[in-house]
Amino acid sequence: MSFVRPEVRDGLMRWREVLVGAVTLGLGLRLAATSFGAIFIIGCGLAITGAALIVAGVQRARFRSGGGGAGVVDLDERRITYFGPYGGGAVSVEDLVEIGVDPSRSWLIRDVNGTHLMIPMNAEGADALFDAFAAVPGLTPARLVEAVRSTPRQYTTIWAKPQGRLH
Repeated sequence: MSFVRPEVRDGLMRWREVLVGAVTLGLGLRLAATSFGAIFIIGCGLAITGAALIVAGVQRARFRSGGGGAGVVDLDERRITYFGPYGGGAVSVEDLVEIGVDPSRSWLIRDVNGTHLMIPMNAEGADALFDAFAAVPGLTPARLVEAVRSTPRQYTTIWAKPQGRLH
């Protein structure tokens, strides 16, 4: 039996990195303000780490869409695997050539082999896609958050692999 209401628990879980960052920042600032020498330096380091956790946590929290959708996403060794009710597949992050969003609020991912994955943004484990997509060169976390927050009227490509040129 839980003493915390489910919606409060969900909110705390969504913003967990920000909360840990705030505690770390507060502890670091307290150490830095009340001591000197090595403890002062440790406090400053904790404060910087806490601030970085807050920034990263805000991006992650804004990316999360809640779960409960169709299918399950798994990210293992830079390989995205999707198990859905009507299909699925796996693609390697290194082989991605296009990432897009469609009006049904799904990620559309295509790799060099022609494999297409359509992953609902609220699929179980879809939060792991933030880490996978953030590792793609040229795709910023801000662009990912914008894609999750918007509702496109048509398919929109948010990243495409640059085409190589011979000269």
